[in-house]
Amino acid sequence: MAIPNESMEYRRLGNSGVKVSALGFGSWVSFDTQMGTDMALECMQAAHDAGVNFFDNAEAYAGGKSEQIMGEALRQLDWPRWSYVVTTKLYWGIHGQDPNMRNTLNRKYLMQAIDGSLERFGLDFVDVVYCHRADPNTPMEETVWAMSDMVAQGKALYWGTSEWSADEIRHAIDIAERHHLHKPVTEQSQYNLLERDKVEVEYARLHADTGYGNTIWSPLASGLLTGKYRDGIPEDSRAALSGYEWLNERMSDQDAVAQIERLRPIAERLDCSMAQLAIAWCTKHPMVSSVITGASRASQVVENMKAVEVMPKLTDDVMAEIDDALS
Repeated sequence: MAIPNESMEYRRLGNSGVKVSALGFGSWVSFDTQMGTDMALECMQAAHDAGVNFFDNAEAYAGGKSEQIMGEALRQLDWPRWSYVVTTKLYWGIHGQDPNMRNTLNRKYLMQAIDGSLERFGLDFVDVVYCHRADPNTPMEETVWAMSDMVAQGKALYWGTSEWSADEIRHAIDIAERHHLHKPVTEQSQYNLLERDKVEVEYARLHADTGYGNTIWSPLASGLLTGKYRDGIPEDSRAALSGYEWLNERMSDQDAVAQIERLRPIAERLDCSMAQLAIAWCTKHPMVSSVITGASRASQVVENMKAVEVMPKLTDDVMAEIDDALS
């Protein structure tokens, strides 16, 4: 097993005791769509070599195939189970149109879905299981009890939320405290230089009051913040993938591209790439426990992980300069 890179920072996951790497690695879009097990293994090893211990997944990613690929990669890598944190998310379902197995957080779905995820991973437990969205059609009490039971049964060590409102998270925490159940400890929401309000405004009081964490996704705004879209859409980018045409419009937004280009001189002065600057910037928010990065090849992972070297360069003055550039 490789010795973790000493430059990586490790942070508590919300107000829990477990620590996760400030930069994580996730499988959304890439696993199965862009890579099979061999390439996934290479990417995960590159992330691990950089000190990453946080690996994110979801039941719905590639209809369950993403969990299978990550599970097979973990078996081949043969890392000690205590040395990494693996997560999944439940809500969308992968069983067609069955009314109890899609777009829901009812107890029947949740208890069967976690068993399916564990089978695909080939693991006895996941470290964190998230409710991938909120479910207005299931009583919050039913969901909280099911998630708490999942933890009590040892199928997950912690549970969290993804793209929930601050009020929904508070409601879940209140129910858990009232019944002495396992509380959610972390959110997983989109956060980047272009998508800031939810984390910085809506969750501000929640974080201050409870210490709730966030393992944020899309730090590069699906690649827009890399600066590679200033000359159009590259053939090897996510926006060029079949099924991801919805990204085309955003990536072709010339106003957004021009706005992002104002960050280039700052990145050049700090001797880093635009992607490394954007990833490092996300780590500076106190609610962020880990920034989930993605990649389609190992060399991309290596470049993204160099954001760790940029983090200490983002002084208050530099952060203010970034804000000014985007305003």
